[in-house]
Amino acid sequence: MSQKSYDGKPILYMVPTPIGNLDDITLRAINVLKEVEVVFAEDTRVTRELLNHLNINKKIISNYKYNERKNENKLVELMSNGSSVAIVSDRGTPGISDPGAELAKIAIENNFHVVSLPGATAFVPALTSSGISTDHFLFYGFLDSKSGKRKTEMESLKNMPYTLIFYEAPHRINEMLIDLKDVMGNRNISISREISKKYEEIYRGKVEEVLKEINDIKGEIVVIVEGSSKVDYNDISIVEHVNSYIKEGYSVMDSIKKVAKDRKINKNEVYKEYHIKDN
Repeated sequence: MSQKSYDGKPILYMVPTPIGNLDDITLRAINVLKEVEVVFAEDTRVTRELLNHLNINKKIISNYKYNERKNENKLVELMSNGSSVAIVSDRGTPGISDPGAELAKIAIENNFHVVSLPGATAFVPALTSSGISTDHFLFYGFLDSKSGKRKTEMESLKNMPYTLIFYEAPHRINEMLIDLKDVMGNRNISISREISKKYEEIYRGKVEEVLKEINDIKGEIVVIVEGSSKVDYNDISIVEHVNSYIKEGYSVMDSIKKVAKDRKINKNEVYKEYHIKDN
């Protein structure tokens, strides 16, 4: 069902906020924050600090991961009474690995307008400064915090030809990269931290190279991973298939095991074929 966003009815605004540098907020975002009746915020303290910086005084309602559903009735009541409201996260665009999507869904289900403002988000500058292909990409967000589940997620992504984008916490970044190399090989990656801030820093290189550099890094982290360059193994020989894994950084034996798993054949068959052709 079509909706015109600006017909005088109440609007739920998704308002991006700076991810570091306060100058990154847009004039439109400032004007919206001045006009709305209420601001739903991931952390009221962070949002109050931003509003004070902008000389804006508004009622703020806490809206984080574990209470977003409880705010649904508040939102519907406010908008039913004619109030436009804004949703902000601590940094970046609400709904992108942050609260906001649930309230947007409820607003739409109740036939209210939802307008998302363009603005700050961490993965775009991380991608465009990575030196890795921007033609096609997949934003995944946060992987699971546990290694086993994280590897399972990576397995489902490893053959995709698109550049992959992840968010990660600093205390997990080393373990995440170790799992990444184990599952996807020694690919080209880029790690951006503290984007737009004074201490912004970008690490570029193969996974092994970057792992040696990132000792105890801090701040918000975006990981950009080169997409798979692997050709469909049904179109290549077993030897070519094994060699493709070796080029990604796996040992010969690990490559043979992976090829056997891919082709659903016995690893001894792969071993024999590979070494016969090799000789």
